[in-house]
Order: sequence, then structure tokens, then C-alpha cells
Amino acid sequence: MNNFQYTQPATQKASIDALVKEPTAQFIAGGTNLIDLMKHGIAAPKTLVDINNLTLRTIEQQGNTLRIGALALNSEVADSKLVLEKQPLLAQALNAGASAQIRNMATVGGNMLQRTRCYYFYDTAMPCNKRQPGSGCGALEGYNRIHAIWGTETASTGRTSSCIAVHPSDMCVALAALDATVLVSGPKGDRRIPFTDFHRLPGDTPQIDTNLDRGELIVAVDIPNNAFAKHVHYLKVRDRNSYAFALVSVAAALDLNGSTIREARLAMGGVAHKPWRLTEAEKALQGKPATTATFEQAATIAMQGAKAYEHNAFKVKMAPKAIVEALKTAAGLG
Repeated sequence: MNNFQYTQPATQKASIDALVKEPTAQFIAGGTNLIDLMKHGIAAPKTLVDINNLTLRTIEQQGNTLRIGALALNSEVADSKLVLEKQPLLAQALNAGASAQIRNMATVGGNMLQRTRCYYFYDTAMPCNKRQPGSGCGALEGYNRIHAIWGTETASTGRTSSCIAVHPSDMCVALAALDATVLVSGPKGDRRIPFTDFHRLPGDTPQIDTNLDRGELIVAVDIPNNAFAKHVHYLKVRDRNSYAFALVSVAAALDLNGSTIREARLAMGGVAHKPWRLTEAEKALQGKPATTATFEQAATIAMQGAKAYEHNAFKVKMAPKAIVEALKTAAGLG
């Protein structure tokens, strides 16, 4: 690990100013991912700006919105009575992630900014366009079992992207499904980013994970009120039950009128460079009966455009089964 300077500003503005002052500076809160990256030689900030003094830890209802501060711990959010009552899908996703010890340290903002767990990203002896742009992608011709099946083509050319890594977060899959909004503050002021636009597909710039501008700080996440307080399920398929990242995950939420689906939300993890929202499948579910047949039809629609690589073809078979299983559980069918 390289030597670095450490500062702990007292205000939000001072924190942003400190980050802008040093081109390689990074914010640190829980540090559960950043410190690992520094130890592996993947990140080498010259300055760490500790933001734990900032008052960004509240979880509160503001009108028709549940607001969660960026410094709220994952464990606090998962155990919050407000979250369990109004957004239980988020609590389920958080409890599926990492270990209890990490959830007690990790923050909401840090969870959103965590980087991929691709083998080649962490192995500095191997080529990785995300770690070193232009060096190549070891996963494309290597062992790509955990890699993406969607969003791997560059929109402008239709060619395979320069990176097929997947986003690792469980929490972010639920937030994508729940139409959350990210509140950020930076040198140019405050702005709001729809959660589905916060993370980026790799394209030709896989080293850029989000649409944050330089110097911007995540302040909070807003989740609008919805009718998904009952029929929800977060399904995570992984190699082991404890402290493992998703091979495939599904965040499913249903608003039911009897056995008829009024509205549905679906998003997946472990399948793309960002949380993958299944909007066409959601549309296909609306107004339909909550039956296995309906869910199977939606899963077929959801799989359009999926592309497998040598070692992850099983995901193309696993994903629709996971979608159906998550929807059945959410609907109370099994």
C-alpha cells in the first residue's frame, strides 16, 4: 500500500473542496472495499478524505419519499423499522449481501461505489481494461464464469465491449427495482440522478463505473412510496450461502389486486456491469394473473438479448428460472 495523506473535514463543503484539491483523492467512510483495493495496489489515492463527521446517516420519511443518508450503515438500513415497513425488498437485499461484520461497517454510499470482483481486475499481473485502460480484457478469452450476459456490446459499434465484468452489489439491485433517486452534491451544486442512470455500462470506458462528476459526493438515496410492502422477494443464487457474490440475483416486487398483477418491478444482479432492470418483463406482467405460466412468459421476455461466453452459459439457463422462482415467492405461490 502506498503512503497517503489523511484528512477529516468538518463540513460537507470542506469535504468536497478537499477532494477537488487533489486529483487522486478519494472519499472514505466504512472503507470495506477501498482499503482492499489499496492493499492490492489497484487504488492508490494520495489523499483520503474521511467523511464520517458529516451528518448523512439519517433514515426518515419525508412526505411521499423514504430518504436514506449516504453514511447510514447497511445493517442500520436493513434493521430499520421504516425500511422493513415501507421497503422490505431493500432490507432483504441488504441482508443477502456480504457478512454481518461487513454490513456493520459498510455505508449506503460506499455500497453504491464498490467495484467489481472480477478475478482479472484484482490480479494486477493480468490485463484488465477497467484497471488499466487499453491493456485488454483477460475475461473475454479467459475464465469468465462469473461474468456478464447483458450490456456487453458497445452501442455505437455493436462489437463486444472492452469489459464483461459484473456489478457486485445486492443493495443496488433492489434500489434499481424500486425507482430510487441518488442525491449528490459537488462543486457545481446539487443534483438528482435516477438510480438506473447512476451506474454505467462499460462501452469503451469501463474504468468509469458511475455517472458521478469529479468532486461529487453522494448525500442520500430517495425511494418513492409504492405498493410493494408485502409481495416482494430478493433471490440470490451463489456458490455458498455465506459471504459470496451473486452468480444471478433477482429483486421482484408485485402489487396485487386479488390474483391480478397491478404493477411489477424486476431487476437482476450478477448479469451486467450495472444492476439490470427488466422493464419489458415488468410491462408483460401488468394486468396478468399471478400464475406460474405468467411468470414463465415474463422470464422468456426478460432474456431477450442475453449473450453467454464460454464458461457462463449456465447463467442464460439459470436466470429465467431465478426470475420465475422470485416472482412465485413474492406472489406467495411457493
